[in-house]
Amino acid sequence: MAETPGVVRITDVAALAGVSPSTVSKALNDTGSLRPATRARVREAAERLGFVPDAQARSLSARRSFTVGLLSTDSAGRFSLPVVLGAENALVGGQISALLATARHDPVREQHHVRSLVARRVDGIIVTGRTTDPRRPIQVPMPVVYAYSPSQDPQDASVVPDDTAGMAAVGRHLLSLGRTRVAYVGGRADQAASTLRHAALAATLAERGVTLVGEPLFGEWSERWGRLAVDLVLGDHSPGEPLPVDAIAFASDQLARGGCDRLRDRGVRVPQDVAVTGYDDWDVMALASRPPLTTVDPQLDRLGQRAAELLLAAIDGRPAHGTELSPPRLVVRGSTAGDT
Repeated sequence: MAETPGVVRITDVAALAGVSPSTVSKALNDTGSLRPATRARVREAAERLGFVPDAQARSLSARRSFTVGLLSTDSAGRFSLPVVLGAENALVGGQISALLATARHDPVREQHHVRSLVARRVDGIIVTGRTTDPRRPIQVPMPVVYAYSPSQDPQDASVVPDDTAGMAAVGRHLLSLGRTRVAYVGGRADQAASTLRHAALAATLAERGVTLVGEPLFGEWSERWGRLAVDLVLGDHSPGEPLPVDAIAFASDQLARGGCDRLRDRGVRVPQDVAVTGYDDWDVMALASRPPLTTVDPQLDRLGQRAAELLLAAIDGRPAHGTELSPPRLVVRGSTAGDT
């Protein structure tokens, strides 16, 4: 049978690298006991020749599909998409293909996708969602790592943003600016993101002997609630009178953008009169705000990458257990630092 013209064979790679075909197979599949220099030489030869391994043969020899499922329950993708992209970057580095399935917050659709991924014999699954509230674990015969939305089972491997560290950074930043009359505006009171961020801010201020002004204000995650909350914070304040606060920490950029709009409507300057902070570093909101928002970047791409690393380790027989916190980053902009 005639060979297909232009097809690079494993023997071609072996010849260029000066090794046997079996050594090429071991080097490209990360098996066997080979010196690092030999593996590198084989991979360089394969790359120069444009060699494409037979995925089916690779799968059969390793008893793996070299595919991973990425299951998202987030219909909009605001939080899960950066997680998925970060995970995919890590998987590609490990020569793993990703199958993306979106459940759109529909339990029936989610079960359909889970069954489909199991039927395709994926090596593992990363589950992500749109909130940091714990979710029910999925029952599958392969490793699973939960990213952003943790599993309710404390033994499952989960990677979540460290909201306590993020809001603590906000508190320290406001204190460094001399702001001591701080109010807190959150989203829904029944969600972890609202309550955890409030607790972290209150604790950080309390370490310096500062108490939050008034009770925390909880409502919907919207610009509209951000505007309404400002009216509740300011009360019947009139221009020229002393302000009850010198800073407002919002639990999201969406809330903070609405808050900045309302402060401006009421003649309050940001940040000269009242410093404003958001959370999430959502460009659509943070950069479009007037002024641009000081906020916390949860670095969701790094979170997704870490989830993928844990999954690859579990597939290799080194499973992790429990919840790992992914570090955030404070981003300082004009809503607290003037022209910054």
